[in-house]
Amino acid sequence: IIKPMRPPILALALLAATASARQAPFVKPALAARAKSSSSVQSSKSALDVTSALTTTDVNTNIAIRGGDDDASLSMSARFKIGGYFSLWYILNVVYNILNKKYLNVISAPLTVGSLQFLVGSLYCIILWTTKLRAPPILTPSGKTAVNKVGFYHMAGQELSMMSLNAGAVSFTHIVKALEPFFSAMVSGVIFGKWMNPVVYATLIPVVGGVAYACLKERAFSWLAFYTAMGSNLAFALRAVVSKSALDASGGELGENLTSVNLFGIVTCYAFIQSIPLFLMGEGLS
Repeated sequence: IIKPMRPPILALALLAATASARQAPFVKPALAARAKSSSSVQSSKSALDVTSALTTTDVNTNIAIRGGDDDASLSMSARFKIGGYFSLWYILNVVYNILNKKYLNVISAPLTVGSLQFLVGSLYCIILWTTKLRAPPILTPSGKTAVNKVGFYHMAGQELSMMSLNAGAVSFTHIVKALEPFFSAMVSGVIFGKWMNPVVYATLIPVVGGVAYACLKERAFSWLAFYTAMGSNLAFALRAVVSKSALDASGGELGENLTSVNLFGIVTCYAFIQSIPLFLMGEGLS
């Protein structure tokens, strides 16, 4: 808000008072004093009125600028961008599950395949960090604890997904894993006490009903595939909620250079380390 210029306003007030004094007839000193006092009060009121008008005009102008069409266009572009990310994620997830099923048809070792995927992702991030193509992250002790927990949930969700794909049809696993948003919403409310708008839960009802109906009509139904897919949903929901809560509550105390990409890279490294004893005990050298 632009501050009003007081000197010009006072000058106008003085000119108005001088003009009125010249035009006023001769009166007694007492009456002149009263008239002068009244004129000063009126001049002051006029100055305040002008100042108030200028201030109000500036405020209204600023509000109009801030709430104009530019914000609306930015909001729409942001919505389209998020929608594009969702579409891309869904398409790549379908391709990812199909490729995993093909690999598992050749090598029936879901824990080993999942761990190797963690290894590839970890090596990719380490190369970027060592070559300085991306600023390497630095974790504090509290940051290591938080990332270790998120890495465990990430590892569990990935390995359970691989087990589900190995036990049943890829379409069946993909249908069950469509419940992941429902698990995220419930975990956020039940475990962390962060409930969402009831409309959000209402929109998930058709998803739950559709998955239940598809499971009932599935000819190649497998309880192992169903339980592991549901466990994967729970693990990934915990990963999402815990990582979001840790970042919101950290206030920068987790470390440095913790962008979303770097954080996912560190989580992948921790998940690979934690998956090593799991696939060695579960599948060994077979």
